[in-house]
Amino acid sequence: MRRVRPGRCAAQVGESDTTTSKRWERVATIAPIASWLPKYRRGRLRNDLLAGAIVAALLVPQSLGYATIAGVPVQVGLYAVPLALLAYAVLGSSPQLVVGPASTVAIVSGSLVADISRDNPQDAVAITSALAIAAGIVLVVAGVLRISWLAEFLSKPIVTGFVLGLTLTIIIGEVPTLLGFPKPAGDLIGVFVRTLQSLDETHAQTAAVGGLALVVLFIGRRFVPRVPWGLVTLVLGVAASRALDLEAKGVAMIGEVPSGIPPLGLPLIPRDDVAAVVVGGMSLGLVALAEGLAATRLFATRGGYRVETDRELVGMGAANVAAGLSGGLAVAGSLSKTATADQAGSGSQITGLTAGVFTMIVLVAFTWVFVDLPRAVLSAIVVAAVWGLIDVAALRRYNRVRRADFLAAAVGVGGVVLFGPLPGLGISIAVSLLSIVYRSASPRMEVLGKISAEKAAWGRLRDHPDRRPVAGVVVVRLDAPLFWANASAFEDRLLAEVDKWPGTRALVLDLEATSQLDTTSADVLTHLAAELDDREVLLYLARVLHSVEAVLQRSGFGDLVGPDRFWHSISQCVRAARRDTGLKGNGAGKNGATDAAIEVDDVIVWDDEAEAIGADDDGLPAS
Repeated sequence: MRRVRPGRCAAQVGESDTTTSKRWERVATIAPIASWLPKYRRGRLRNDLLAGAIVAALLVPQSLGYATIAGVPVQVGLYAVPLALLAYAVLGSSPQLVVGPASTVAIVSGSLVADISRDNPQDAVAITSALAIAAGIVLVVAGVLRISWLAEFLSKPIVTGFVLGLTLTIIIGEVPTLLGFPKPAGDLIGVFVRTLQSLDETHAQTAAVGGLALVVLFIGRRFVPRVPWGLVTLVLGVAASRALDLEAKGVAMIGEVPSGIPPLGLPLIPRDDVAAVVVGGMSLGLVALAEGLAATRLFATRGGYRVETDRELVGMGAANVAAGLSGGLAVAGSLSKTATADQAGSGSQITGLTAGVFTMIVLVAFTWVFVDLPRAVLSAIVVAAVWGLIDVAALRRYNRVRRADFLAAAVGVGGVVLFGPLPGLGISIAVSLLSIVYRSASPRMEVLGKISAEKAAWGRLRDHPDRRPVAGVVVVRLDAPLFWANASAFEDRLLAEVDKWPGTRALVLDLEATSQLDTTSADVLTHLAAELDDREVLLYLARVLHSVEAVLQRSGFGDLVGPDRFWHSISQCVRAARRDTGLKGNGAGKNGATDAAIEVDDVIVWDDEAEAIGADDDGLPAS
């Protein structure tokens, strides 16, 4: 039993506990670690610590390699890790995601740095860290403003193509280092061509070292996937270098790597470069977000838990700011590192914190190991790390399921290969937006007929000869929301459809797909009603949502057609149209239409319609 301090009653104690609990909950909304850490089960500690050690074994060699991709010294990759993992553990929402330097982020960062620094190596490191901070701030602001939905405009096929293009860029760029000759300058195609032309300059010993490293990495991963083969290859490379004195035989080494904790502080960059860094940070943040969300959502689905996208933006943004302030390059959520942690039994961010501690130990006490690390071995580690990003199966699936998705992926690949990472990113974003605009402005519509086997059920006539239209009434469903960009096109197609059915007396328009309406679309519907009136055809609207009807009433459409043209169900709408136009009889009409397709006294309103739009059981007009 809890003891109450003298002078305090039980009610005061309870009130104090409640206040403390509410304060703790408010802290948890800002820093999720305040939510999960107090509930952490000590029984998980062993698995999480072991997973952290295994992740560090993968993270350290990859970080070294990705730093070379970004065009900065290898220690910059390690500097990014400890504080980034700490920041994400405190502010991120995923219990499993591991953040760190990533291939796509590294190559985009390298491209930005090359453009901004004008290949000045003295400014490269500072600009790299500044880009990480800028990207982080962009992500944090986006998360705070809750505009994470912008990330959804990059379709998965285009992201797949973009990542494939970056992967090809990385692999082709590492081939010269693997073979022991300088990397040619120029764009990707130029580098590829000049690399082929320079094959006679291959350094035999370097090529042997690089080739053996690739064999160890790929065969080891194939047969014993749980072993951190990147670390094994790094250790074997250093051991072979020392035993065989490879440097004396012309094999290039990493060289001396500074030891000690990461340098903390704001990077100093030329004032003229600030604007370019901010704009570049936006691009870098978008790439980091795309890669990080893919990993987060995948493992959330597997683990059966939810992640909040806006919170993820804040967590990944904070990780990038922390990486930049510690002199590192930009980071992202990593699919390979998170998968490694998951396979090792990780269940919380204790894994990430442990990996950060191990990385810090390497920085303080073991950087001397990298002096004798062959550059070809590091290139092999990079190639092996990004090889899994080549998702040919996804391309085949896109081609099989929907050709347009395959073409979108091809645009992503082509943009990077032909124009470079940054223009490729811009092209990918532009194509995504154009695809959305095109699909919105050119939506499909379907002419509906009565489904004879079900009461009050309607379905498209196309490909369904068993369904028949009602004589004198054309029923059309819009398969996308009606708005200003597609309203005029819809009007033209609706008038053309009415003209295809001689003897039409009424047009029933199903507007269920439209949840909100603009003034332009309301005016187009008003014009459509007038055009149909000239043809002696009445316009009826079915399944109109309240918000849409309110706009139509304010625009004057309701005054033009009257209140009895709005109905909750298609069946009631057709019933009213037949009554108002005097359509009678049970014989078949023109074009195979039938007067008996709907019985006036046997019309029911679907229950799901009633729930969706509040229809009355008596089928009264919508209100």
